[in-house]
Amino acid sequence: MQETVTYELKEHLKSERLKIALEVNTLIRRKMSDILVKEGFIEIPPVIFSSVTDPLNHPVYDPTFDYEGTRYSLTKSMIFHKQMIVQAIPKVYTFSPNVRLETADKAKSGRHLLEFTQLDLEMLDSTREDAMKIGEKLVSGAIKEVTEKMPGKLKILGRELHVPKTPFKVYKYTEAKEKYGKDFEQTLSELEKEPFWIIDIPLKEREFYDREKDDEKGILRDMDLMYPEGFNEAISGGEREYEIERIKERILAKGQTFEQFKWFLDYAEGGLRLSSGFGIGIERLIRYICGFERIEETHPFPKTPGKFSI
Repeated sequence: MQETVTYELKEHLKSERLKIALEVNTLIRRKMSDILVKEGFIEIPPVIFSSVTDPLNHPVYDPTFDYEGTRYSLTKSMIFHKQMIVQAIPKVYTFSPNVRLETADKAKSGRHLLEFTQLDLEMLDSTREDAMKIGEKLVSGAIKEVTEKMPGKLKILGRELHVPKTPFKVYKYTEAKEKYGKDFEQTLSELEKEPFWIIDIPLKEREFYDREKDDEKGILRDMDLMYPEGFNEAISGGEREYEIERIKERILAKGQTFEQFKWFLDYAEGGLRLSSGFGIGIERLIRYICGFERIEETHPFPKTPGKFSI
């Protein structure tokens, strides 16, 4: 097995497709940083591990370790760190390494890695709609940059790509699910020719920190951006709960404890203001731009759910 893995890795590292993917990676990171800086964002360093991290809303293995009497987890996302620092610095972003040890069945999707990078951002005193505008600007800007500066490389990959028009189409979660069935996200992704949004996601589908609508109980001020052509999820985010009693209520409703999120709750007790934000999976964006069937082609040392990795 080890010899096979080593041979496959050598072939992968020498491939032209990987080289192009890494060139795309370099180009889009720079372009998206330029866009955000012009919009007044400040880049912050990533948090690699913490005493608390994103609980997520689906089962994953939780990599933890002890250090000097404290239990730490590797970062699944910087959601809590973003919501705290944005109270002092109104627009922040980071390229955050995330570790999510997904179950082996996720390997079938072609879009899951155990470690990946998110462009994670947060904005103070902003709404979901504000975040959606920034998300559209980043995705369309990255695609435009590649189509203009790497047309020859896209041709090598056999990839025909055009810059999507903004604003993107919007679907409501419940309406889309009723019309297209339980796999509506994948169905719509295969039907659509340009990126599109899914908004108003039910509370049960998300974590405790996402903000519930004031006029529609059980529905969140959330959004997901989906890629077309069957490439599925691009962005996930929304507005954050900022009132301490609502935060506590949601934690209990999720069957979690205050102790799990103690330092975040201690901070929130001092008062939070509304913020919104999201994360863009960098490898997923590269996969879409390059038209790769599987996300492993975007990374020189990919870690796939359920498989041995270097």
